[in-house]
Amino acid sequence: MGTNSSAGEREIAVEDSLRRAVRWALVVVSAFNALSAIGGGIGMLATGGLGMPLSMLSSGPFSSFTGPGLILLIVIGGTQTAAAVLLLRRRSSTLAWAAVAGFGMVIWIFVETGIIAGISWLQVLYFATGVLQLALVLALLGVVGWLPRQDVATSR
Repeated sequence: MGTNSSAGEREIAVEDSLRRAVRWALVVVSAFNALSAIGGGIGMLATGGLGMPLSMLSSGPFSSFTGPGLILLIVIGGTQTAAAVLLLRRRSSTLAWAAVAGFGMVIWIFVETGIIAGISWLQVLYFATGVLQLALVLALLGVVGWLPRQDVATSR
């Protein structure tokens, strides 16, 4: 009976360690996206587009980089910051905010590539970080078999 008990305890310890690693990965991705979006938004506002030609916006609704800069700074940067802070504070709304931030990033990249009618390695990177956020949220929700569900607010 002691063998089964210790095997079960080891399994729980492994799950806890894996859950902590996934949660910290989500913190890191959210913080990276937050800092990038805030820096990019401020840069776009301060420089009028970070050196990008205004003609990049010709097929979209914007006549300057002010609108995209504000959206990047406030909407994308704000949701990413909220997700990172709530993850660190272990709030019950954490995974919802992280999902909103991940979807926001993915939508931002889709719209951006549509407006500028082009793609760069940075867009691929930030699309990947948005998808990674969503995958990590799904893992913490217990959607994947290798990480059973547990409330993020109560996990270590």
